[in-house]
Amino acid sequence: MTRFTISMLALLLCTTEVQAVGLVASVDRSRLNSGETVELTLESTDVTQFGKPDLAALEPQFDVRGTRQVNQLTTINGDSGATTRWIITLLPRQNGTVVIPSLQLGDVQSEPLTLQVVASDNQDNTGRLAPVFIEASLDQNSVYVQAQAILTLRIYHSVSLYDDSSLTPLQVPDARIEQLGASRTYEKDIKGVRHGVIEMRYAIYPQHSGPLSIPAQAFSATLVETHPAQDTESPKSGKMLRVSSSAMVLTVKAKPVSYPVDAPWLPARSVSLSESWNPEPEQAQAGESLTRSLTLKAEGLSSAQLPPLPATDINGLRRYPDQPLLVNQNSERGLIGSREDREALVPVRSGELELPAVDVVWWNTFEDHLEHTSLPARTLQVANNPSLTVDTPASTVAITPAADPDTVWRWQLTSLILLCTTLLGFGLWWRARWQPAILRAAHAGPSTRTVLDELKRACLANDSHATRQALDAWARQQPETLADMAARFVPLSDALDGLNGALYSETGQQWQGEDLWRAIRAIPTAEGIQDPVADSGLPPLYPK
Repeated sequence: MTRFTISMLALLLCTTEVQAVGLVASVDRSRLNSGETVELTLESTDVTQFGKPDLAALEPQFDVRGTRQVNQLTTINGDSGATTRWIITLLPRQNGTVVIPSLQLGDVQSEPLTLQVVASDNQDNTGRLAPVFIEASLDQNSVYVQAQAILTLRIYHSVSLYDDSSLTPLQVPDARIEQLGASRTYEKDIKGVRHGVIEMRYAIYPQHSGPLSIPAQAFSATLVETHPAQDTESPKSGKMLRVSSSAMVLTVKAKPVSYPVDAPWLPARSVSLSESWNPEPEQAQAGESLTRSLTLKAEGLSSAQLPPLPATDINGLRRYPDQPLLVNQNSERGLIGSREDREALVPVRSGELELPAVDVVWWNTFEDHLEHTSLPARTLQVANNPSLTVDTPASTVAITPAADPDTVWRWQLTSLILLCTTLLGFGLWWRARWQPAILRAAHAGPSTRTVLDELKRACLANDSHATRQALDAWARQQPETLADMAARFVPLSDALDGLNGALYSETGQQWQGEDLWRAIRAIPTAEGIQDPVADSGLPPLYPK
């Protein structure tokens, strides 16, 4: 049985290793027009594999235009690894859904991939027979205000160009422009002529309703001479060419009347809302910090357009927000913007705390109707924090039988002795009250001046942790608690909130302690509380 178990484990490890060093397939895009080429990349990390992948399975549906191999050696944390990539240029032979089949390399195979090949509507346009021309298209003719419209520019050339080509910057009045990634290059056959294609995509966000004019875009380049140059030392020469696209008009619709007036306007294709906690909310304890992260993600909007999420503002919970994290991601359908709002939450008491639901109102531009995306309400069960609980001895109740006369006599004698000592102590106090004043004995531990100097030094050094320790030592020498002083003096309460924010914030904050020191120096004396040193009840040493 032991040998069989060891054999099965060895077989499992070998299988896992084969999968880890398998053949991974990917394409530069999954949607293309008819006549356009696509690049298939096969990647392997198995150094024991030699040769090239078998491309025979591609012949029925693709025309293989070219293959190149790239070898790469990487070193991470002292571990070296080799990667081999085969980049294959493919031209689909048909339109519709086309499957790139599984390809073989030694004992491993790649996973099949699916492409969408769309029939081109302009293959019969005789203007495309020019050596260089530009085409502009919008993904839709009308959009809502501040919603996304995608402009695609394609530059076709059937001749070679020098690398001095340039395109005029896209500038649209009353609209925000976001470029969707870097330009892409591929090939396309038009009436049997192979054309190189340079494609650029832009996300346009109109800021006002009404017609929006998108100006023509101009592309200029130098054509490479077809005849060989006689003098290789002379600079290259060629014909300068400039082409322009046609201007377009985009219809911008106003915000629907049915949209709530008090809600931020969010026109998107889809919206998702999620939350995460660190640590988990089931581990909440009084006085301990919890970090709550709310992430709002919208397809068709940039992160700058996403509004802040509602703050977690409830009784029994102190809130310290961090700066939002804004991220934009490019996709085939435009921008995907996300906003992450993080806040440190500190429960100030144990028990149940009700967190309200988070609701986001948005307009579905794909289905053209109002929608809500929300997170349900949550109840936090806050446990007692043992480190904040003062240990008190448990009270014991002694159950004794009925007292006999002997026991009663002993209790009477003890009570009499206690009464005599109490009267004696009162008499000594009364006698000492009329004695001349004497110097107060020195207190054990640091003096009030020393503690105050330490607090001042920590505040002016902007050291939040040292200030917290010095503040506790100073508060223990005061006739009031720190909470009582903060309750009756607002500047001290605000300064303490700033100190707690710096201590509890997950990312940390630059704390300035000057406000706290100024508030401590300005605390007024509470009514009914006397200074134990200044008002001791003894006569002055030097009466007037």
